[in-house]
Amino acid sequence: MFGGFSRRAGIGAAVAVALAAAGGGAWLLRKPAVVYQTAPVQRASIEASVTAIGTLQPQRYVDVGAQVSGQITRLHVAPGSSVKQGALLAEIDPSVQQATVDAGRAALAGLRAQLAEHQAQHRLATRQHQRQRMMAEFDATSGSDQDIAQATLESALARIDNLKAQIDQTQATLKADEARLGYTRIYAPMAGTVVSLDAREGQTLNATYQTPNLLRIADLAAMTVWTEVSEADVRRVRPGMGVYFTTLGGDQRRWNGKVRQVLPAPPVAGGVNAGTALAPSSSKVILYTVLFEVDNADGELMPQMTAQVVFVTAAANNVLAVPLPALKPAGGEGARQGQFVARVMADDGSVQTRDVKVGVRNRLSAEVLEGLREGELLVTGEQVAEGVSRFQL
Repeated sequence: MFGGFSRRAGIGAAVAVALAAAGGGAWLLRKPAVVYQTAPVQRASIEASVTAIGTLQPQRYVDVGAQVSGQITRLHVAPGSSVKQGALLAEIDPSVQQATVDAGRAALAGLRAQLAEHQAQHRLATRQHQRQRMMAEFDATSGSDQDIAQATLESALARIDNLKAQIDQTQATLKADEARLGYTRIYAPMAGTVVSLDAREGQTLNATYQTPNLLRIADLAAMTVWTEVSEADVRRVRPGMGVYFTTLGGDQRRWNGKVRQVLPAPPVAGGVNAGTALAPSSSKVILYTVLFEVDNADGELMPQMTAQVVFVTAAANNVLAVPLPALKPAGGEGARQGQFVARVMADDGSVQTRDVKVGVRNRLSAEVLEGLREGELLVTGEQVAEGVSRFQL
């Protein structure tokens, strides 16, 4: 009995091994299953842009300084004060300037008194000269007396001319001294808001070598954005190009404008740009300054705010769009000319290669001009299904 059982077991084992071998061969020769990742060709809006960081500055502002030396006796404004043009901002001790003006006025009065005296002498010399001429007609005077009368008249006239010149000089000096006296009262040269105040009451100013700045007045109704654009992107930015920005406030409000100017050189130390809005860059990347204006009637924007700027180099609205990473350049200058190759999923599940021409594109998407239709599936990737051999029958 045991012998019969062993024989049947051996036959079963042999069949099992043969089936296992046959089954194993079938598994090894099975065709692999590929899973394609696709994206539909659909309509969207595409924007090509250059991003940069900018700094907000008032479009119009003025730094108010002191033109005379002295102690500040009173300040009439504080940071944030709104002022009208011509409003009194500060007063400087006028003692020295007032004394100089008083001395000039006294000197002018003395010169005018001297002029009156010499004019009287001139009139006397004129009459004496006339008498000498009348007497000379009757030979009643000597030649020497006539010469003395003529010289006296000319001398009196010369002294008058000299005094008039001194009076003109003294008047000019007095006018300058009176102007300096007026500079002890500082007025607003424009209407706006006091955005900074660098002086204090009691502070002594020295305006001998340079004008010390007291405060800055700015018109905050319009702002200028000073933007730093890298040398790799600056050639794509042009005057008149659309631009928008957001601030770091987090509300994602967007302000729009147009590029006014691209400065031809980067900021340099000591230049016009340095110290106003953008300082020279300390990195090795060359940055150029791009300027544009934005309305600030509601006062939401403030000086020195950081702006996250987007320059719109091209835009297309409601066009056929596909993911740009799914396209491959058509070789050579294909990408530059907008020629790409795409893989499209056909209705029968096969994959076709298609030539595609694109228009506006950014790093994520591209506008389809030719080669694809709306609703077609673009192959964006593929992978072999898990648990399936890569060997093919």
